[in-house]
Amino acid sequence: MTSFTLEAGAADMPEPVADTGRREQAKAERRQKIMRAARDMIRETGDMNLSMRELAKRAEVSVATSYNLFGSKRAVVLAVLEDERDFVQKYQKLDVANAIERIFDGYELAYGYFVQDPDFYRPLWRALLTAGGKEDDTGLVSPERQAQTRAAWHMLLTAAQDEGLLSKETSAETLEPMLSHLAGGTLLSWSVGTLETEELLPSVGLGYALILSACATEKGQARLNEKITTFRDRLEAAKRAKPHS
Repeated sequence: MTSFTLEAGAADMPEPVADTGRREQAKAERRQKIMRAARDMIRETGDMNLSMRELAKRAEVSVATSYNLFGSKRAVVLAVLEDERDFVQKYQKLDVANAIERIFDGYELAYGYFVQDPDFYRPLWRALLTAGGKEDDTGLVSPERQAQTRAAWHMLLTAAQDEGLLSKETSAETLEPMLSHLAGGTLLSWSVGTLETEELLPSVGLGYALILSACATEKGQARLNEKITTFRDRLEAAKRAKPHS
């Protein structure tokens, strides 16, 4: 009896593993070229509304290849952000003594990306914050991602309460949006150029510390007082260093 393999013919036989590996490697290299081109275009133009045709030209691939590998402009931007920010891995490696330290170390880690590459992140946040989420081409303010962010903050704040550093009189559900509003307002000021990059990190840090100190326990207050002093000094130093117009 003729086997299934012979009946199917050589064209339907499994592709050699080596060929599959080379093809996947080539696809990965083309993806990286497109993502590098996207980063460069955003830095140069300050515009998140990337032209897929120009993007393909920069990456030296066809427009069809760009769509085949990513599907949309939004997917390209998301891939660039995930490539830029290995935040989760670094966050999980943080060596902290308590929940307060984890809040501030995590925040400094996240904002460190913005400070190190403002030409990339400024237009990103300007597009997100000024559009109010209505024209989001990145998916970063989608309901799913907002829910993930809220859940992460809720976990951090609850841990601080469980460790006796924050009072439970003010719930994590109440605290989280207060911190979010502070961060959003500061990021908007920075993205439109009314706050210098050097002032961004200490501005948010000082705001967080002041808000959390209002509901700190005696045990947590001393730690937050240290944060207030540190960020206040850093902010004042950044302001003094600003060039006078």
